[in-house]
Amino acid sequence: MSAQRSPSMLRRLPIADATGLRTGARHELPQVFRRGDLIVLGLGVMIGAGVFSIAGRQAAAVAGPGVVLSFMIAGIASLLAAFCYAELASTMPTSGSAYTFTYVIFGEVWAWIIGCALILEMQLAVAVVARAWSVYAAQLLGDLGVRLPEPLAGMVGQSQGFDLFTLVIVVGLTLLVAMSARVGLRTLWVIVVAKLLAIGAVIVLGAVHFDAANIDGVIPAPVGPPVAQHGVLTSTVLGAVFGDAHTFGWLGIFAAAPTIAFAYVGWDLIATAAEETTDAPRAIPRGMIRSLVLATVLYIAVAVVMVGLVPYDRMDPAAPLADAFRQVGAGFMVHVINVGAVLGLTTVVLVLLVGQTRVLFSMARDGLLPRSLAVLSPRYHTPSRATLVTGLVALVLAETVPVLTLEQLVVIGALFAFLFTAAGVITMRRTMPELPRGFRVPLSPVVPMLSLAATLWLMLNLQLMTWLYFAAWMLAGFLAYLAYGRRRSALAPGAPPRMPDRGRHRR
Repeated sequence: MSAQRSPSMLRRLPIADATGLRTGARHELPQVFRRGDLIVLGLGVMIGAGVFSIAGRQAAAVAGPGVVLSFMIAGIASLLAAFCYAELASTMPTSGSAYTFTYVIFGEVWAWIIGCALILEMQLAVAVVARAWSVYAAQLLGDLGVRLPEPLAGMVGQSQGFDLFTLVIVVGLTLLVAMSARVGLRTLWVIVVAKLLAIGAVIVLGAVHFDAANIDGVIPAPVGPPVAQHGVLTSTVLGAVFGDAHTFGWLGIFAAAPTIAFAYVGWDLIATAAEETTDAPRAIPRGMIRSLVLATVLYIAVAVVMVGLVPYDRMDPAAPLADAFRQVGAGFMVHVINVGAVLGLTTVVLVLLVGQTRVLFSMARDGLLPRSLAVLSPRYHTPSRATLVTGLVALVLAETVPVLTLEQLVVIGALFAFLFTAAGVITMRRTMPELPRGFRVPLSPVVPMLSLAATLWLMLNLQLMTWLYFAAWMLAGFLAYLAYGRRRSALAPGAPPRMPDRGRHRR
């Protein structure tokens, strides 16, 4: 059944077009993922260097031992959103994820806006994580006593400017994703298992040196200077009620939660693999929820161990976990941590490239982006053009923009999509109750409403500058839609059909 053409920006994609099988070999993604693969996919993107650093940084500077509660808050907010994603993904198992959900439920212009948010989240995340990978890789080589030739030493592990390691990791993984989804999946399994072993070593050895006295007073009283960069809510409403925001205390715990949410961002990328997953309506929800729960348990375990190793006021925010092990006489663990961080960030970049490529592929297939990005490689059966574009843009961003200062933009892009997904569950239960669902959000609409509230809370704790950058990106995206997407959409009058005939693809 073909979509009805309409000049309206609020035209909606028919559910049959969103869920129908893709016709034509150039537009049909092969199924490569099984249930276990989805859990590995989720752990691959959620468990990065943050497991070794975020808890320590937030404990030392913002929340104290209460950082464990910050992880719980961020984890619960993510789990509420995951329930909502799970229901919509089980109803519309498509590579577009929140973009396609929004297209069906709310209309094209909102779908474009969510597409822009997802592009911001994943494209910037690739650049941020690739930069961080270079820093950790250079640190690992230094700790192992490996000296690079003098001309190269100044081009690796740099936080800004040209960086050779960043170039290597982005180009290498982009080519891997472009050439074979199956090879990338096997690589992901090996690296994820290796980094889980590193995390297990950290938890076990950290438990041996655990001192309960270091976590006395889980919620320290607010002390010290005000938080350097206030969140929107803290600067306005909470600031008026409680006075100047301070580190530690409950305000510190809640201030740490949005930053910690950066560690959890990525489980939603599992939904972008829906078209490539066997029994997707049931496998995708289970993969998202199980991987998120496992990641939350691992993060909390490492956070508990970290704050129990040394008092939070003696942590080095630059390298908290490594410094804590040195203080307790287990300096050899520094190598384990560095190896785990490098492996962890490798899989994060790999999965982000996969997720970003699938979103671009879906938007191009709908005509909102150049349709050439929706062409599958006849040799590799992957959207290789979209992959190469993703890698190139990420490389330019990583090498020219100080991306390590823009982590919160990744978070706000993801959280914005969470809002529409939660609202989508409530709306779709009312407007399309007859649709088969492989998963249903429990206690709806209570859980989706709680997800909306929790997501808004996290967003309002982000910095004001983050909101301004996000607003500027969204405005630019909307103007791009008016100039290109609105006229080229497959649902626009006179536009080429969304589903091209078999054979040669025509733009």
